[in-house]
Amino acid sequence: MRIDLTTVLVHDYDEAIAFFTTALGLELTEDTARPSEDAPDKRWVVVRPPAGGAGLLLARAEGDEQVAATGRQAGGRVGHFLHVDDFEAQHARMSAAGVEFLEEPRHEAYGTVVVFRDVAGNTWDLLGPPSHAASPTSSPNR
Repeated sequence: MRIDLTTVLVHDYDEAIAFFTTALGLELTEDTARPSEDAPDKRWVVVRPPAGGAGLLLARAEGDEQVAATGRQAGGRVGHFLHVDDFEAQHARMSAAGVEFLEEPRHEAYGTVVVFRDVAGNTWDLLGPPSHAASPTSSPNR
């Protein structure tokens, strides 16, 4: 058993594809038209890490309930966690792409971490391996 996809509600397909591929470095693995009577331009859009694994289904919000939930899928908590091997390189890539960071990177016992917001408004942790500056008593608070 494995989890294959997690849905992230977005405002616009192309804007979300650009963010997740350019700013985060994920790969677009599927972009298929799935028109319906209510949404003639609906698409099935999936992005995944280059090494594979679980992906994100970028679903354009349809209707009042989904639009209201966009950017708040975790109720204001950090709801997504992006683990990377080279924190500094990924942080630099994301900074250059204009990603909104909500704090300065910090060193915890479990790794180097910084909170950022995606194109839809959801908050994520960018997590890298522990550094030598980590406090031995630090623990995740999410």
